[in-house]
Amino acid sequence: MEFFRIHKTIPFMRHALVLNAVSIVTFLLAVFFLFHRGLHLSVEFTGGTVMEVAYQQSVDIGKVRETIGKLGYTDVQVQNFGTSRDVQIRLPVHKGQTSAQQSSQVMEALKAADPTATLRGTEFVGPQVGDELTTNGLKALGMVVVGIMIYLAFRFEWKFALATVLANLHDVVIILGFFAFFQWEFSLAVLAAVLAVLGYSVNESVVIFDRVRENFRRYRKMTTREVIDNAITSTISRTIITHGSTQLVVLSMFFFGGPTLHYFALALTIGILFGIYSSAFVAAAIAMWLGVKREDLVKGPIKREGDPDDPNAGATV
Repeated sequence: MEFFRIHKTIPFMRHALVLNAVSIVTFLLAVFFLFHRGLHLSVEFTGGTVMEVAYQQSVDIGKVRETIGKLGYTDVQVQNFGTSRDVQIRLPVHKGQTSAQQSSQVMEALKAADPTATLRGTEFVGPQVGDELTTNGLKALGMVVVGIMIYLAFRFEWKFALATVLANLHDVVIILGFFAFFQWEFSLAVLAAVLAVLGYSVNESVVIFDRVRENFRRYRKMTTREVIDNAITSTISRTIITHGSTQLVVLSMFFFGGPTLHYFALALTIGILFGIYSSAFVAAAIAMWLGVKREDLVKGPIKREGDPDDPNAGATV
């Protein structure tokens, strides 16, 4: 299925040096903000108070969040769980206040707004749990990267594996850089989005590299740069269909999913956009500069175009 077909190869790799210079600058800025400002971690990572409140009727989450916000809580998480009458509230740690004092203050405000509010339970999430989640999250990220590298090394060639991993790390660091610069809340949902972006970006790289391998077999007289340009050009229609349809779903979560899905969808949006860019211009360019060639992907004797026994003899691009 194609929306359109481009008959003339677009020379993407001609601008690879400039585009990758922009990528390096963006990457370094992201690293700078990560170290300078750091991530604004959510309650799951920093610790805090988790409350479960029940109502007799369905409750407006927005009003509950507004009521708690008047108490000075800016990073509170409010969401339904179970039914529309049950609410889970996550409060960050406030210096000078115990978990019991926090829950008591919040319940007073909620009962003033709706007398039917009933506290079902309160739990304090300590910083030890937050440290464990941080460690496990980093382990998950590392395992994904290693798994991707092994898979690509077996399916294609180590140069493609290294190029793809560098491009994926480029995407991850830039997403984290956005969250550090704007001080958006980094939660477990956002971490899940980052891991999803890794797999999504790899898929795009695999499609392009698969076409590169196919072009090496078909077009004997093409240089490596021409082969990569042709591979990216021939997959543009597929990229627009796949990423466009995915982005429509993500945007629906962003605009209509409420605060619970807001940063999750935002991280996916940034990741999808940079995933397209990095697969075409970062991964492909790095593979080209690493010296990938026809002999790396096509095993056996290389037949030149025009040989008597070449099935593609006389073929033109």
